Amino acid sequence: MPQLSLHSPLGSLTLTQEEDAIVALDWGWSSGQSETALLRDACDQLHAYFDGERTCFTLNLAPVPSTSYRARVWEALRAIPYGETRTYAELARLVGGSARSIGQANGCNPLPILIPCHRVVAAGHLGGFSADGGVETKRFLLSLETAGPHRQAGGIAA
Repeated sequence: MPQLSLHSPLGSLTLTQEEDAIVALDWGWSSGQSETALLRDACDQLHAYFDGERTCFTLNLAPVPSTSYRARVWEALRAIPYGETRTYAELARLVGGSARSIGQANGCNPLPILIPCHRVVAAGHLGGFSADGGVETKRFLLSLETAGPHRQAGGIAA
């Protein structure tokens, strides 16, 4: 499977492609690099996101869920708007299950940032985050989004 790594404010990230979709985003630098048009586009979109110029991703994502429940949770995560949060309990009411099962599904998300599990918080506090850096990474991503996109000539970049 082709992989391409990028530098980010959170450290090195590696994207993995299978067929015509992105299937994973992992922390760390991959030893094998294979640039494809899709992986280059994904890197460019992530750079724009970290630069505050992009509020959504227009990529073909194909995370492989081990259960249909996880697939429903990940789809609900994708519906949380940029700069907003939902609680684990709110998502549980939406897709079923419990706040704990939402947290477990979030922890198995193979495409963090792209499928924004960082936008899910506990009632009254941030809750956990399974990516490198834990809660500090979650705090960084939420701060980045609350700061909002930078204004550019002609409006806001998509």
